[in-house]
Amino acid sequence: MNKINFEFSDTISGYVSSFDRGSDIFTLKTSDDREYAVKFSSSTDAWIANNLNEPRQKCGEQMRDMLEAGRHIFVYGIFYPETNGYAIEAQYLVFSGARLDEYLFEKQDWWVKQIHAIADFYLKAQFGDGPVDYKNYRTIITLDGKKQQDNYKQETDTISRLVYGFASAYMLTGDERFLEGAEKGTEYLREHMRFVDMDEGVTYWYHGIDVQGKRETKILASGFYDDFDTIPAYEQIYALAGPVQTYRVTGDPRILEDARQTVELFDRFFLDKEKGGYFSHLDPITLDPRSASLGANRAKKNWNSVGDHAPAYLINLYLATGDHRYGRMLEYTFDTIVKYFPDYDNSPFVQEKFHEDWSHDTTYMWQQNRGVVGHNLKIAWNLMRMFGELPKKEYEEFARKIAEVMPKVGCDLQRGGWYDVMERKLREGETCHRMGFHDRKAWWQQEQGILAYLILHGVLGDEEYLRIARESSAFYNAFFPDHEGGAVYFNVLANGIPYLMGNERLKGSHSMSGYHSCELAYLAQVCTNLLITKKPLTLHFKPLPGVLPNNLLRVAPDILPAGTVRISQVWVDDKQYKHFNADRLTVSLNNISERVTVKVQIEPTGGK
Repeated sequence: MNKINFEFSDTISGYVSSFDRGSDIFTLKTSDDREYAVKFSSSTDAWIANNLNEPRQKCGEQMRDMLEAGRHIFVYGIFYPETNGYAIEAQYLVFSGARLDEYLFEKQDWWVKQIHAIADFYLKAQFGDGPVDYKNYRTIITLDGKKQQDNYKQETDTISRLVYGFASAYMLTGDERFLEGAEKGTEYLREHMRFVDMDEGVTYWYHGIDVQGKRETKILASGFYDDFDTIPAYEQIYALAGPVQTYRVTGDPRILEDARQTVELFDRFFLDKEKGGYFSHLDPITLDPRSASLGANRAKKNWNSVGDHAPAYLINLYLATGDHRYGRMLEYTFDTIVKYFPDYDNSPFVQEKFHEDWSHDTTYMWQQNRGVVGHNLKIAWNLMRMFGELPKKEYEEFARKIAEVMPKVGCDLQRGGWYDVMERKLREGETCHRMGFHDRKAWWQQEQGILAYLILHGVLGDEEYLRIARESSAFYNAFFPDHEGGAVYFNVLANGIPYLMGNERLKGSHSMSGYHSCELAYLAQVCTNLLITKKPLTLHFKPLPGVLPNNLLRVAPDILPAGTVRISQVWVDDKQYKHFNADRLTVSLNNISERVTVKVQIEPTGGK
């Protein structure tokens, strides 16, 4: 039974080990050392993975000459059953670079160009060729950048995530259109989505607004299925993502006050002062995390409520202010993760759903006893960021454990890329962990894998981490950019072909809004240039005059190990500027009474 004796098509990724020109067959070895013999067909095509808005470089005539031993490629082919197994005939090859050991995504400006193209797509999709006006913003954006035109709901988090993308794109490119998108989006959030509770001294954010013609109705509690009729921690967390990244550019004190009062909300109502961590949901009327009205979300904690603070806003808030309050909160959240999330006696996946007393919640809604691959990778990535600020041994050990385990259970070692949701435990008779729902690969989970292994290699220097980072980046850049419609696809099939059904056909939705793709581009360029290829990085800022504490602009691109980077040059309104502290990564703007552009070149020092 179940004998596979039919033809099918699939993808293989790996490294060329040999090529026999006489038979026109080459051998490809995967990451887990399985070898495949691949034969050229009469119609085999080949190209080099190209960036968004760049022409495809075909290499049909040269493809055989490029099959040097050790070169990384993707092969999509047809498997034909034969007496001695399968013959594989290549339909197309995708090379990761033009030369052996070249990975084009490690160029000094690869990710700068990509974030520019993505931000361009969303700017045009949302606002066309006219002025940036968030009254015209739509949550739903189609594959080719068109939007829903009639009555609609605007979600706070999707706007905030788009604002993050625009702010990050400005920081890397200096394009003023992206700064306009970030500033106007932040202002729109403050005017339409923010509620300041003067009695409690806190700020919280509406789920969104329902727009019917000229009528606008505030929606306080979440309308999303998992969180319906609650105030979820993650919605409050991501409401800050865009404004705080904008604050890094502008220094607007109103944003800082919003962030301070939202953190106060977390500390006063979400924080469990007895058993630790942050509750995942509040009752929208009483702000009580233990209210019976919360149902399945009553007195619960999860990855999002504890761990998402750091990547969404808290690291950026700390970078922008240097405020020790935010540094202590970062340490608290990471200490909590290290204490409660490992579960390696039971599963290779971290535990990410909890009851109030930190006992494991294995029956929650859709997740049940399943692990999200991207959350494991996200923990490793952010632990290593914090390790640069506070090199605790337990941070490194947990990150290394995740890095060791995840490729074996969450990575596609044949085709490349990272899976989505997996069963946390093997059932009787099983030798590999089952997919939770499907074997598709989401854009945001690829981001977590790329950034995790980039920073693991950049900080710890392990070459195995660099190999995995390169393979992850290669899969993403080969298959996720949409060279016809723009931006990146939501999901691809296991073989890399885009999956275009339902919400996963969209470029804007409850889940997707120019955030993860821009975050990846920003941080991948930071890590690649400053920790791996050792090339300078240029960042752009435009602070409001006289608002920064002590007129000091903090320009650290991310949390990186002390002494690894320094400022080499600064320009104010395109003129050389000398008033900066190279090692502290600060620029003094004393005696500047008008708004200016500040361009900063940051270079690696060569040390760790």
